[in-house]
Order: sequence, then structure tokens, then C-alpha cells
Amino acid sequence: MTGTAVTGTAVPGTAVTGTRMRLISVSLLAGVALTVAGCSRLDMQDQPKYKPQRPSDFFADGRDGRPELDGTIARGQLNEDVAFYDGKDAAGKDIDAFPIAVDKAVIERGHQRYDIYCAPCHGRLGNGMGMIVQRGFKQPPSYHIERLRNAPVGHFYDVITNGYGAMLNYSQQIQVRDRWAIVAYIRVLQYSENASLNDLPLEARAKLPPANQAMSGEMKAAMGAEPMAAPDKDFMNFPAQPATPAGVPGAMGAGAATTYNAQPEKK
Repeated sequence: MTGTAVTGTAVPGTAVTGTRMRLISVSLLAGVALTVAGCSRLDMQDQPKYKPQRPSDFFADGRDGRPELDGTIARGQLNEDVAFYDGKDAAGKDIDAFPIAVDKAVIERGHQRYDIYCAPCHGRLGNGMGMIVQRGFKQPPSYHIERLRNAPVGHFYDVITNGYGAMLNYSQQIQVRDRWAIVAYIRVLQYSENASLNDLPLEARAKLPPANQAMSGEMKAAMGAEPMAAPDKDFMNFPAQPATPAGVPGAMGAGAATTYNAQPEKK
């Protein structure tokens, strides 16, 4: 055996091992290349876009937020029923007829919403003697005065929606249909204080006591459960002298009891 023959003889497994190493090297290089390519492309993370309320050099007014085009209406906010959404007729005047069907369910819903949002100022009876007023704040007019008894229903809807005088609007707190439900209940309150005996059916009139008969204890208890103004030791002569209990910011009036025992207001 010569040295040349030994040098040229292949070692078993050498070719296979070399091929495998080359494949591994190529795979590693490909993986590294893909990783580097992925890290260098930040299109999704750093794309050219504007964030809300940021300046822009592209638009003439320097704002990135663009105003809505004329006639733009969000889905579900067409509100083309002017009587329902605005309480107005085609001439822009307050409507005098309800744009919804008024039934017992609507009145009960209005009663519930009224007690939540309106009674604190206007009172449960609509007489303007709510608890806030009894604490010295400005008294709203009674719903039972002639001007408001004759006011169209659109007027009350407009006041709820847009506010009136010292009253802020409740368009955010009260949905459109609930505003009409409240107006329906206001009409119920007005009717309850101005109803005529002739409005009752004959079978209901037969159940009424004679005019000269004294009230029963049950009737007195029912009236006492809903007084015109709740009694309070803080009021010396209300409403001639509205009370101003300690700790009520913004209240005014000279009728507060001087002996009112309250905790000092926190600074």
C-alpha cells in the first residue's frame, strides 16, 4: 500500500457529516436573515398616522382632526322626526300634541323618571316645593299656574332638552322618549289639581263623600303622606324666609335657624 493510496482513501461517514453541517449552517443563516429582516421592518409598529388632537403640517388649518362634511350623519342618528326629537312643528313652534302614544305604561315611566330628575326641585306634586327649594335654593314656578297649564307639551320638552332660566338641560341624563313620558306625567299632575267633578264617570261620582262630610281618618292619612311642603325644624317662616341650613353651598335666605346644630363645613 502506497502513501498516495492512503491519502486518497475516503474515511467512512465524512461526506455525510460535511453535508449535514452545510445544511445546518444554511438554516442558521436563513433564520438570522429572517430575524434581522423582521426587526428592521416596523411598518405596523411605526406607521405614518396622526394621533387625536395632534398638529399636522399637511392640512392648511394645522389640525389632524378633520371637520365633518356638511350633511354627515352618524348611523342611527338621523333624527328626521322633528316633532319627536325637537318638540317643534314645521314652523319651529312648540307642538301641542304628543308625538308618541300615551298609555298607562308611558305615564308610569314618566312618574318614575319625574321622581328621579324633577321632584327634587319641582316637588312630587309639581308645586315647585321640592326638597332643594326647602333648603333655600330658588323656587321654580308651579306647574299649576295658568301659564303652564296652557303651555303646549312641546314647551316642557324643550325645557327638559335645552334648559330654561336657572334650570340646566337634562338632554344627557334623560333619553328622548323618557322626556315625553315625563311631559305626559306633568300633564297628569296638572289635571289632578284642576279636574272637575263632571269629568268623573257616574259610578266614580257615587263613591265620593258628600261635600259637607268630614274627611275620614284614611283620607287624612293619605293627604298627610304627601304634604305640600315637608315640615322641618330649620324653617321659621317658609317660604317667606327660606332656610339656609349650615353646609349647603350656594343656598341663600335669611330664615335659617340660628340654633341649628350642625358639623362645621370642611375647608
